[in-house]
Amino acid sequence: MSAGRIIVVDDQPKIRRFMCSTLVAEGYEVREAKTGEAALEGIREMRPDLVVLDMNMPGMGGLAVCREIRKDSDIAIIMLTVRNSEEDKVDALDAGADDFVTKPFSTPELMARIRAALRRVPSAQASPKKIRLGEVVINFDERTVSREGVSTHLTPKELDLLRYLTQHPNQALSHRELLQAVWGPDYGDQVDYLRVFIKNLRKKMEANPENPQYIATEPWVGYRLKGTLESL
Repeated sequence: MSAGRIIVVDDQPKIRRFMCSTLVAEGYEVREAKTGEAALEGIREMRPDLVVLDMNMPGMGGLAVCREIRKDSDIAIIMLTVRNSEEDKVDALDAGADDFVTKPFSTPELMARIRAALRRVPSAQASPKKIRLGEVVINFDERTVSREGVSTHLTPKELDLLRYLTQHPNQALSHRELLQAVWGPDYGDQVDYLRVFIKNLRKKMEANPENPQYIATEPWVGYRLKGTLESL
């Protein structure tokens, strides 16, 4: 039984061969693509569970491919970047990626990221589909947040993180708890990683992301969702 269907997209043959052989050994069904255009065609044909997508490719780059996928699909996307810069990470998240891995990467790290990206946070049965938090409306079914009439799309992992925060309002949640609840037990110490996702959520929810009203930082601990939630 396949552990999942994955498409590996990278213009470098050695990297594609390495990742494909590693994934096949782990029980995944794998297809490869060397261009963004071939990746989109492969996605239509294979209907994969996850895409490992190189950010920097000639022709149609990874960010453009990611945005195209997100127009009509929620499949998991891991972006490969060559620079460990916050700008690259934020660009990947803005395009709709669930995660990012910096080249060169270790095999255990890549496998952990893939397991985490394939894992979805189960929503509580009693969890409302649409809630109001101050001036913000969160629609879990449509995967959007709206403020002042402007609706912004959330990536799957942003949605998972926000859902967990709304399930624990006005509670100080530690970095480790958030990471392990949303990404799984392989995570826990990637505080910088969580910080990027929180920063991106604030950009979409807060009138002033530098002085947040809803997602507060708990120094040396983690984060707290502040305010009164109202089911709609």
